[in-house]
Amino acid sequence: MATEQYIKELLYRYNCVVVPEFGAFLTQIKSAAIDRATHTFYPPTKVISFNEQLSSNDGLLVSYMANAEKTGYEEMLKQTLKLSGEWKQSLKSGKRLMLDSIGELWLNREGKVQFQPSDRINYLMSSFGLSSFNTTPATREVLKEAVEELESKIPFSITPEQRKETPIRPFLKYAAVFLVALSTGLTGFQFYKETQGIQQVARKDAQEIVSKNIQEATFFNTNPLELPEISLPVAVREVGRHHIIAGAFRIKANADKKVGILKNKGFKAAYLGTNKFGLHQVTYGSYADPKEALIELKKIRRTESPDAWLLSIK
Repeated sequence: MATEQYIKELLYRYNCVVVPEFGAFLTQIKSAAIDRATHTFYPPTKVISFNEQLSSNDGLLVSYMANAEKTGYEEMLKQTLKLSGEWKQSLKSGKRLMLDSIGELWLNREGKVQFQPSDRINYLMSSFGLSSFNTTPATREVLKEAVEELESKIPFSITPEQRKETPIRPFLKYAAVFLVALSTGLTGFQFYKETQGIQQVARKDAQEIVSKNIQEATFFNTNPLELPEISLPVAVREVGRHHIIAGAFRIKANADKKVGILKNKGFKAAYLGTNKFGLHQVTYGSYADPKEALIELKKIRRTESPDAWLLSIK
């Protein structure tokens, strides 16, 4: 009589199999899992545990064994109780009880039964045929947007080679600062000229509209002295001088693509032009009020990109 074999067969169909006057083997479903350290996939399974408190005969094991052995229930119960006594005596003598494909039992120092389940068989019927397997970590391609973001940092992430300190180095530093200030001033002056040009074009268009209205009024009114004075307000758009920079790109197409991406996200993005490094700059938006620009910069750094920065042109 192979009692362990009958216990295994019942564990496939039931969550509790009681060995009379010995204890119960319980199962609990465990979900599929991945061990990220070893890259091993484990399918869903039944985890076996043992409870020596559940030792009252529920008739499941004895009835199943009696039917399989073609014997009476009472006779099979006697044989099962005898086997339970032998298992208990083996544990009390300090031996470990090995139940094939079920687990190992032993007594600790306090005389409590300890159980170590076996992982040789998966008793979950829905996972039949599935086994654990190792996989090779996938090397994912770097996203194009990440490359573009990295490209925008190239001018600012170059590490200069180490040179020996010489007395002329402080003067070179001051010269570099002067050149940067001069370049910024020229850029600001150019931007100021462009702004003045926009205002002049707006005034010219307004004057043409006024002249056209005067001509139409003269056509319908033969007495020019009765012509009312026409006052047409001219709305000149104020161009923002404070720009929140989203990135700088070597290729113009990449800058245009970045503008499209930011506009799809709801930003008033625009192409600002090239900087002194020859890179094409893209802005999240431009503002006339520096306080409003700083508030929006903090919001963008918090929610969109911590690398955004503010460029103010006088």
